[in-house]
Amino acid sequence: MNDSPTGVHAPDPEPAPGAGDQRASELLGAALGGAAKRAGLDPTQQGSTGRVVWSAMGGWRGVLESVLPSLTFILTYTLVPGDTQEKLIPALAVSVGIAAVFTIVRLVQKSPPSAAIGGLVAAGVAAGLALITGNPSDNFIPGFITNAVYGSALLVSALVGWPIIGLAVGFLVGEGTRWRMDRRKRRAFFWLTIAWAALFAARLAVQFPIYLTSLDESQRDSAVALLGTLKLVMGIPLFAPLLAVTWLVVRALYPPAPK
Repeated sequence: MNDSPTGVHAPDPEPAPGAGDQRASELLGAALGGAAKRAGLDPTQQGSTGRVVWSAMGGWRGVLESVLPSLTFILTYTLVPGDTQEKLIPALAVSVGIAAVFTIVRLVQKSPPSAAIGGLVAAGVAAGLALITGNPSDNFIPGFITNAVYGSALLVSALVGWPIIGLAVGFLVGEGTRWRMDRRKRRAFFWLTIAWAALFAARLAVQFPIYLTSLDESQRDSAVALLGTLKLVMGIPLFAPLLAVTWLVVRALYPPAPK
């Protein structure tokens, strides 16, 4: 019987899934585990929490690639005089231009360009959408979609008993899906996945209502500034601590072998 005081419980072990479900979980877990390992999140390796989190964010370059396009968009849109269109075009040009510079630098240095390319594509799509509609707040719509998709996937995976965090960690440590037979691990992965889903849901819950106010032209400029600020505040400052907590919990479940 579940004994959580909150009334929300991690599911108990279920019968072995069918071959199709097992195969799907293995493919997803392998993909997630590989991505986590490339980001430096390998609980089998020694390393301080701060160093691991910093590495996973890509160091200073990763932070700048994440922050600067949005920051320059807000600053340019706020500081350039004129009407909406006169401010929108230079703001988008600066934002996409910075993302393009990061991508080019990575390509020239032959470093992994995936993060910068992803940022460039996201900036380009957001800019195109804002230009088509003429509403600068539409620059934030791809972020809303991303938060909704990620949050929903994490929540559903936890509720059906296959939390995404568990799938990733299981294949990182070579355990596959055997962690599902361990009640302690199952609960830990359930709550970690719920916490990540809550992060994406919180971003959406806070920012989307502000976006709706931008549909009123008289409130558009203030909505853009507030949305941009919240995107930055609810980005790395929330992502990094939750990543650190996740790392600490996983390390407690899978302590590295002493050297």
